[in-house]
Amino acid sequence: MSGCGKVYLIGAGPGDPDLMTARAIRYLSKADAVVYDRLVSPDILALAPNSALMVCVGKEPRRHPVPQERINEILVELAGEHSTVVRLKGGDPYIFGRGGEEAIRLVEAGIDFDVVPGITAAQGLSAATRIPLTHRGLAHGVRYVTGHCKEGEPLDLDWKSLADPDTTLVLYMGLSNLGEITARLMERGLPASTPVLAVEKATRVEERRLIARLDDIEERARGAGFRSPVTFVIGRVVGLAASLGLEIRDIQSPRLEAANA
Repeated sequence: MSGCGKVYLIGAGPGDPDLMTARAIRYLSKADAVVYDRLVSPDILALAPNSALMVCVGKEPRRHPVPQERINEILVELAGEHSTVVRLKGGDPYIFGRGGEEAIRLVEAGIDFDVVPGITAAQGLSAATRIPLTHRGLAHGVRYVTGHCKEGEPLDLDWKSLADPDTTLVLYMGLSNLGEITARLMERGLPASTPVLAVEKATRVEERRLIARLDDIEERARGAGFRSPVTFVIGRVVGLAASLGLEIRDIQSPRLEAANA
C-alpha cells in the first residue's frame, strides 16, 4: 500500500503510566490516531494528543463488540488516512495481546509497523507485591497461561505439565474459568494447599490483593467481589509474602493462615 502511514503496536504496561517505556510515550505523544483496549487506563490515554482520533475496541470476557478481524481492518484503514497510528494494548502486545494477528494483517496489506514492548501484568504485580516469580529452592521457572479460549471452544490445556510444584504459574484472564482451572490442577497433583495470589487491576491506585489456597481461591475471589482484570500467581513463591512485608488489601484465606501458623 503506497502512501500509507505507519502503525505502532505499543504495550501500555499493566496500568500505571510510570511503567510505560520512554519509546511508548514518545510514539503515543505524536499519534494521529489511537486504537486502544478496554484495559488501557485513562491516565495513559491522556498522554495522546488532544487532536488524535481515539478509537476504542475494548473487549470484555465473553463480550467482543469489535471482533479481532475488524480491529485488524481498522488498523489498515487508519494507516491509509493517518501518518502515525498507535495500537495501544494493556501489558505487552505480544503476550496474550493478539499483536501477532495484527502484525500479520499489516504485512499482508504492505503497511510498515513497529512493535514496542510493554511491562506485563505479571511483571507489574510481581514488583508491586514484592513477590518474585522465580526463587531459588521454590520455583525454577515461570509459565504464563491464558485462562480462556476462543468463543465456544473448551479450555484444553496441558494440565499435567501445568501442575508442576516447582514452577510458578501466572494465569491471565482466568477469573471466569477459575473453578475449572483449579480443579484440573488439583486433579493432576498440584497440592490443594498451594498458595495463590490474586491481584485485581495490578499497579493501579485501585489495585486489590488477595491470598488464598488453591482449593478456595475461587470462593475467596468471588466473595471479595473481584472483577476483571485479575491476574493469578499460583505457586510456592506466594508463600514469601510475609517474609517480604506484603500488604494484603483483602482478607486472607483462613485456611491459608492456619497452614502458615
